[in-house]
Amino acid sequence: MTATMKKVVYKAFGLHISSEIDLPETQKIKLENKDIDIVVEIADLTKRWEVEAESNRYFLIKENVCMFMVQGVAIYLIQDGNRIIVSPMVNAQEDQIRLYLLGTCMGAALMQRKILPLHGSAIAIDGKAYAIVGDSGAGKSTLASAFLNRGYQLLSDDVIPVTLSSDCIPIVTPAYPQQKLWMESLDQFGMDSRNYQPIIKRENKFAIPVAAQFASEPMPLAGIFEIVKVEDQKVTLHPIKKMERFLTLYRHTYRNFFIGDSGLMDWHFNTSAKIVNKMNLYQLRRPISRFTAHELAELMLMTIKKEDILYESN
Repeated sequence: MTATMKKVVYKAFGLHISSEIDLPETQKIKLENKDIDIVVEIADLTKRWEVEAESNRYFLIKENVCMFMVQGVAIYLIQDGNRIIVSPMVNAQEDQIRLYLLGTCMGAALMQRKILPLHGSAIAIDGKAYAIVGDSGAGKSTLASAFLNRGYQLLSDDVIPVTLSSDCIPIVTPAYPQQKLWMESLDQFGMDSRNYQPIIKRENKFAIPVAAQFASEPMPLAGIFEIVKVEDQKVTLHPIKKMERFLTLYRHTYRNFFIGDSGLMDWHFNTSAKIVNKMNLYQLRRPISRFTAHELAELMLMTIKKEDILYESN
């Protein structure tokens, strides 16, 4: 079980987080209390969960309140976008507690702060951010890793924070310098799994530090690419058009089932409308049967280059 420790301030998702739980994946910083965005505390939520949660329900979502329970790990409470309470269970592993803290908890906190959390990886190309979204197992992190192998930088993996500037330009804020890759992807990139820690003990997914290739400054979001697995043997790219663009953003909003019960449907639609009016969305279709990350990266780069040429000529 995680022991209560002195609060330390970390930077992640563009936010200053004062936490009683160690967050080694993120950056430690020195900061005055008045500049803290989110406070993470350890407390007993057992009785509150028993009173407020419905039978056999793992999530309780209200406006500005999100509670959820992960059996054998912890009960979590996210409130007002500025407070996270963690109630660890007996013998819970710290890596499991952090996994949900930096994932679902931060996704809920971002949404409560009206920051759109997309589920995917974001890479930096020539001063612009490009989001790679898709269902779990689609190959988002693997494609991002193919870009890192080409010398590009990572902005975020798993949860992509998107805000709108004063003139409605979508901006991606860096999350923290780590990727998560499955053993199969490590093998394809010639990376030795013995050099990395599993995300959770006895699992085949590994934490890959990328501090040397982490983009630490926010960048304008210039495009969104959705990966879809298909039976075909070819890698293809297709523009996403009209209302399907809204459905794509909704489908790949992190924990999108939070949106309705949080009273954020109007906000999400309005934010999505401003985003799709500023960029193109594409669907990348890749075969299930073979490794295609390098082909997908090449196809993305060709598409981005064509867009840049068209923009410069107009």
